[in-house]
Amino acid sequence: MAGSLKSVLCVPEMKGVSVPCPSKTGKGKSRGCSVLTNAFMGESIALDEKASGCCMSRTSTNFPGHAKATICVSKALKWWKKSLKPNMIEIHSAQELVQSLLNAGDSLVVVHFFSPGCGGCKALHPKICQIAELYPNATFLKVNYEELKTMCQSLRIHVLPFFRFYRGAEGRVCSFSCTNASIKKFKDALAKHGNERCGFGPAKGLDESELENLASIGELSVNSSQIPCPKQGKFEDLVTESHDFSGVWSIASNNSRVLI
Repeated sequence: MAGSLKSVLCVPEMKGVSVPCPSKTGKGKSRGCSVLTNAFMGESIALDEKASGCCMSRTSTNFPGHAKATICVSKALKWWKKSLKPNMIEIHSAQELVQSLLNAGDSLVVVHFFSPGCGGCKALHPKICQIAELYPNATFLKVNYEELKTMCQSLRIHVLPFFRFYRGAEGRVCSFSCTNASIKKFKDALAKHGNERCGFGPAKGLDESELENLASIGELSVNSSQIPCPKQGKFEDLVTESHDFSGVWSIASNNSRVLI
């Protein structure tokens, strides 16, 4: 069947059985396919379980001239899109990140910076999904470094996977790098900042300097009313702690990534 495989057409009353299906090359090799019998005008339809293609029997002569259908198999989800929970949101722009932080109110927001090519990020992903399910009142924002590289560089993200925790009017409360080997650090931060509490004032989100940097490079276009006023008094020093960098990606100034 020619063309790319983009969607799945569900056909009612299909009975499925598994039988060998010849490969596209037809050179004697076979692979497992799921065959739907007595399903569509009496014809059998074979769907490749590996989502690499599909085989279909000849078209029935009983088909009306205007009736056409395409049977396709959906492609497998990319690893960072698997097992996402309702409180896990993919961020696709600086504006979306800013608005998500400001709209969070007093709720805890965890910003997770990752890269599709980072082995440590991939290994950590299932664990973060499990933890997100345990904290339904927190919001987990996923930021793809490769998709938003300019924004991430402006925010001084130098290693991956990397996390920033934000809480209401306090703004950023902690930031650190974490892998599967140091997952306790992530759990401890959630235990410390994840408890419900009343805030004093609107959510702060990104620092004012970060907002200005993003606006100066064209990543952000905001009104003055959207930029929160800096909190009065002395800002608490934010120290990035990391004792185990096994599996962490370091992002060098020349845009290359080095595994530490």
